[in-house]
Amino acid sequence: MSVDETVFFREATLRICGSLEIEKALHHCLQYISTFIPASQMSFHVYDRDRGIVETVANATQADSRALSVHSQLSEEGRRQVEEQRSIRVRLIMRLGDDPVTEPVARELGALDQPALVMDLVLERTFLGIVSVFGDGQAPFTREHMRLMRLLNKPFSVALTNSLRYRELSALRDLLADDNRYLHDELRRIAGENVIGADFGLRGVMEQVRQVAPLDSPVLLLGETGTGKEVVANAIHNTSPRRPGPFIKVNCGAIPPTLMDSELFGHEKGAFTGAISQKRGLIERAQGGTLFLDEVGELPPEAQVRLLRVLQEKKIVRVGGTRTIKVDIRIIAATHRNLETMLMQGEFREDLYFRLRVFPIAIPPLRGRPADIPALVQHFIQKKVSEMKRPHTPSITPEAMDRLMHYPWPGNVRELENAVERALILNRGPVLHITDIGAPIPSGHQRDQTSGDAGGEPLAIDVVMARHIRRVLDMCHGRVEGSRGAAVHLQIHPSTLRKRMQKLGIPYGRRANRG
Repeated sequence: MSVDETVFFREATLRICGSLEIEKALHHCLQYISTFIPASQMSFHVYDRDRGIVETVANATQADSRALSVHSQLSEEGRRQVEEQRSIRVRLIMRLGDDPVTEPVARELGALDQPALVMDLVLERTFLGIVSVFGDGQAPFTREHMRLMRLLNKPFSVALTNSLRYRELSALRDLLADDNRYLHDELRRIAGENVIGADFGLRGVMEQVRQVAPLDSPVLLLGETGTGKEVVANAIHNTSPRRPGPFIKVNCGAIPPTLMDSELFGHEKGAFTGAISQKRGLIERAQGGTLFLDEVGELPPEAQVRLLRVLQEKKIVRVGGTRTIKVDIRIIAATHRNLETMLMQGEFREDLYFRLRVFPIAIPPLRGRPADIPALVQHFIQKKVSEMKRPHTPSITPEAMDRLMHYPWPGNVRELENAVERALILNRGPVLHITDIGAPIPSGHQRDQTSGDAGGEPLAIDVVMARHIRRVLDMCHGRVEGSRGAAVHLQIHPSTLRKRMQKLGIPYGRRANRG
């Protein structure tokens, strides 16, 4: 039958360029051109030259259409054939399973025994992809069919280009929406956190922060639990050129070892059971910003090796993937553990330790900077009053403040915040009294939680130890060291006894006299 080329070109172009959803456009185009060409289905494919992979992005039959992302690895022969500069743009393949380029693709689509017309899509001398037209098994392809396909090279090329750009924009939109939700959660959590004590006990720390913030060097924050390492890390990020980027916190001790790789590096769809979609890891989420690794000493050995590669090469590979992804991040690590001791015990990699320890910052415990306590107390009062929606802000009594100033705070700033919150719960009036810091759990609760069959006696080791130390101190009239001190009777070093008393909240020296 004779074909009016102008009409054929116009009608086919209107259909293939009629929708950004390439599978729908392909379906409408197939229904039209099958009147002139014996076609049962059509597919669009793109070629990844670096990996030698053909990705089928859309497929349409007479009945339906699908957007796909099916990857087919080519052989060396197939790669050479695709990458040669070929002058023939439309090829007739009598059996798809016999061609080194089409065989792996046809296997995925279940069309190894079918014939096909395969056309390279070229626009402005740039190879964009391939469109394939599968035979219907009833009539053979002819030279006339190949000529009609050549007419549609540019419309197919434009449609494929528009579809790929639309797909990329949709993916970026989804990533931005995901980032937006994640970062809003993070902002709500850290909102209102300031570095209290920057002009007093933390002056030296903040000077170091100002020195290292403008750089991209790794920072290692060292300090006891509850000293405010996350707040200092946030201050480094907020005073750095990376401030517009994300600040992503990873609690290394809270992620199970079996999930560590997936959480940090992300995974590809189908990488393991339950991986129903592609997921970016926390390292990728920190792109252009800062990754804060809290409790880095808790990382398992396998994760330490992979983190070392991130520090050295700034590259990651998702679980189940093969593509290397470049990352632009700054790493701040923190720990309350003695990493040097862990090195000697073989629990932490030496090469990773020295990579992280480019600029260590030691954050002093709260007992070493009592001048910060009044400002911290006022900050926590304001914060908790707002959270509790109380109409008035109470004032703290001088006696309560003095008591707070002389308590050793084994739990540091976190314990102080909890003490203020507890006092606000117990005191609803205009004056805040704090009288029970470091107090043991009420005896009734102790019997419920820690007693056994010993006549109601508490069995928790800390409670028993505190009671025994207090009894020995009473015998020694509060003396810790010396020939008549409690340390001699307890057969431990005086400094060890003082540390144990601090942990258990037992006052000594001048604090004991005030008590």
